[in-house]
Amino acid sequence: MDTSNNRQSHTPTSRSSDSGEPPSTAAATATATAPADNKWASRLLKECARAISDKDSTKIHQLLWMLNELASPYGDCDQKLASYFLQSLFCKATGSGRRCYKTLTCVAEKSNSFDSARKLILKFQEVSPWTTFGHVASNGAILEALDGETKLHIIDISNTFCTQWPTLLESLATRNDETPRLKLTVVVTASIVKSVMKEVGQRMEKFARLMGVPFEFNVVSGLDHFTKESLGVQDDEAIAVNCIGALRRVEVEERVALIQLFQSLKPKVVTIVEEEADFTSTRHDFVKCFEECLRFFTLYFEMLEESFVPTSNERLMLERECSRSIVKVLACDYDGDGDGDDDENENGSNANSNNGEEECERRERGSQWCKRMKDAAFSPVGFSDDVVDDVKALLKRYKDGWSLMVPKSGGGGDGDDDNNTQIHDQSSGVYLTWKDEPVVWTSAWKP
Repeated sequence: MDTSNNRQSHTPTSRSSDSGEPPSTAAATATATAPADNKWASRLLKECARAISDKDSTKIHQLLWMLNELASPYGDCDQKLASYFLQSLFCKATGSGRRCYKTLTCVAEKSNSFDSARKLILKFQEVSPWTTFGHVASNGAILEALDGETKLHIIDISNTFCTQWPTLLESLATRNDETPRLKLTVVVTASIVKSVMKEVGQRMEKFARLMGVPFEFNVVSGLDHFTKESLGVQDDEAIAVNCIGALRRVEVEERVALIQLFQSLKPKVVTIVEEEADFTSTRHDFVKCFEECLRFFTLYFEMLEESFVPTSNERLMLERECSRSIVKVLACDYDGDGDGDDDENENGSNANSNNGEEECERRERGSQWCKRMKDAAFSPVGFSDDVVDDVKALLKRYKDGWSLMVPKSGGGGDGDDDNNTQIHDQSSGVYLTWKDEPVVWTSAWKP
């Protein structure tokens, strides 16, 4: 069963006659009636995940067949969710996840170019604050922490193609005092980004000259050699470490060590932006992890559906990016039960180790990251009223449904604005919410 082809050839209204006889009458009946339930995808997908966990091969076969008949990457939100999660369920059931992930990544890398990546990012930023929220908050915290310094060094651990930094360069160029020198070291943690960083760097250097900001641009591949020496850190530089969606790509067991390395750099500030989901504490319970993954990506797909026009190519590209993440989380991690690709383990290596070519996708919630940072002796830095006001102004540029959430224990804002929702939480930082659901978390820290 080749899900990569079947996903695109089947729709609920056009089921091929050569797909074979239904595995059972019950399956055929469920297939015919499923679309009447507006949550049919979630129901069937969860049922299939439980069947895989229970190793119920008959039920797995029936449910995969049903989902394959109903799913389409070009349909409505339920059909799209069914399509991409079907792929991960099939890979989990057949032990082909790592092979599928490598294929998806290879295809994405071959079709990747600077122009296509730039167009996709700019369009996404135009219709949604999903990424710009973290950029504005982090830039504000960095500028305030480095205020008055003359030699700045930002260590950017992200895969955002440097779209965060033009506004920061503009702010540095308009400072009342002497324009500082900025060194930007980008640590690339996603293989798909590496191929375009040369052109990104050239454009950044050109823009810095236009702004009149003395500028140096460096690229470091991966976190394997994350040291003061490899990053080119000098004693007279004021350091800021900026992590945008990057910490989730670090293996869970290595996160404490990385945060401790941040301490060794003696930064003025560490900024963190992560998506609000927990694929970590449940990673040894497939059903619970699946349900959390489905919850998060349902929100994301619904947001894309309301943000883009139905025929948007950018929307389709963003959804396809999710397919890699979903397969990686649900079908690739070796859990010791004998499942997985045998050909990946012939050399005796642990399939859960990061070989430098694959990225982890284990998101954690803001409260979990807060605990990690505090355990490493970092203290939260509350966002100033000015930064919070900038974020609120940003959200007003987008459609209704977006708001800022400030935990009572977190910094920033007075909490009295109608568009600002407070929550009882042990987290520091602030949250971007979509329809009252937290989706992105950002925070700032000092040693």
